[in-house]
Amino acid sequence: MRKAILGVFMVLVIASLTACATTTFDSSWKAPDAQPMGSLAGQKVVAVAVSKNAAVRRSAEDSLVSVLNARGAQGVASYSILGDDTDEAKAKAAIEKSGAVAVVVMRPVAKEKEISSTPSSMYMGPMYGGYWGGYYGYGWGGAYGGTEIRTDTIVIVETLVYSLKQNKLVWAGQSKTTNPSKIDAFVREVAAGAGKEMKKAGLP
Repeated sequence: MRKAILGVFMVLVIASLTACATTTFDSSWKAPDAQPMGSLAGQKVVAVAVSKNAAVRRSAEDSLVSVLNARGAQGVASYSILGDDTDEAKAKAAIEKSGAVAVVVMRPVAKEKEISSTPSSMYMGPMYGGYWGGYYGYGWGGAYGGTEIRTDTIVIVETLVYSLKQNKLVWAGQSKTTNPSKIDAFVREVAAGAGKEMKKAGLP
């Protein structure tokens, strides 16, 4: 497995499972000779959240395990079989010994700030008629009130799927999540998006 499994994991956060519009996949890649994953029902799949923060790692991996279990697989959190060992060779050996058939890795790679502005009111045209034509009251009500400034937080995440049966990385994707807030919901949403992208690529 690639060293991405052992990198630094930023705090995983997002809004909710149903708010899929907040996460989009900008790019994805499929190994040219990758074979369909097939049914993973009842088979072990290791969930990896790349992090030096033990609490964040465990929370994220537990959330990913619940997603895998809900889809019929037997999810296994990497911390339960690897502990805090960051040696790549030992990690690979332990995962293979566990009997797992696949590994799913989530690794945030960047966090960005996006600033946008929206006028607080729009000019609708003059209203005239009679003395001031009702303009005095209208003018106060429609006066320009300034610009609303909004800062959005965008978290960019790399998701990797390894097939131990094929002994290779079979799929990778990069997503963007806007204004994340909760780890559990974040993992579920990104996993759902990754699943859809893999299906499009012919890797159900």
